[in-house]
Amino acid sequence: MNHIALMSNPNPNQDLSPGTNANYNEPMVQPGGIPQNGAMQFAVELAQLAHDQKCQDIVALDVRGVSSVTDYTIIATGTSDRQMRAVAENIMEHARRLGQRPFGYCGFENAAWIIVDFVDVVVHLFAGPYRSYYDLELLWGDAPRLSWARSDTA
Repeated sequence: MNHIALMSNPNPNQDLSPGTNANYNEPMVQPGGIPQNGAMQFAVELAQLAHDQKCQDIVALDVRGVSSVTDYTIIATGTSDRQMRAVAENIMEHARRLGQRPFGYCGFENAAWIIVDFVDVVVHLFAGPYRSYYDLELLWGDAPRLSWARSDTA
């Protein structure tokens, strides 16, 4: 999925990490984007990272045939607002190590639903009641699920 990221933030060097004045309406330029063949691997890595950090009920969906917004989406339930913020921050840090930056993110303030948008991969971290209420799995019910779990022999 090719997107042209328009920058509404006049200062591209501004710190847009959690806790700053950044919001989802002021996206960051994504340097180079995720190579198409790497988006699925990136989605799997993010699902594994969420699992490693104790998220529950993790689902990775291939929404290429269902959504015009993204190619892959990760949905996970957090155990607390602090844990959800930490997972989102660690997901963004992992992406930075791979040379990726989020196009945008939101939800850190109340941590009921945190979204981290990498354009080709979007991560949704929910508090339990909000996940049940919004039921994104039903919205994308026709989307195939990605196998993200590590094998026991690895």
